[in-house]
Amino acid sequence: MTIKKKIEGKEATLFLEGWLDTQAAPEMQAELEKLEDNIESLIIDMSALEYISSSGVRQVVTAYKKMNGNLTVKNVSQGIMSIFKITGIDKRINFQ
Repeated sequence: MTIKKKIEGKEATLFLEGWLDTQAAPEMQAELEKLEDNIESLIIDMSALEYISSSGVRQVVTAYKKMNGNLTVKNVSQGIMSIFKITGIDKRINFQ
């Protein structure tokens, strides 16, 4: 998986590409831990994400908690969105 990061003021965007699975989850966790304390909101752009496992879903929930709910997930494919719907996470997190 590839993660690109863009910071604009107090907002960070993570662009995910590839598979967010058990092998890639530690990389996502490391990126979340690197976010500076002044970041107030986070956007996760999944336009190039092909697959997400339960470990990946866990990282999205971790991001939600770290940002105190100030998380937006964008450009989610239908297949990946169905996973968020099955887990009920779509009712807590802002999806665009």
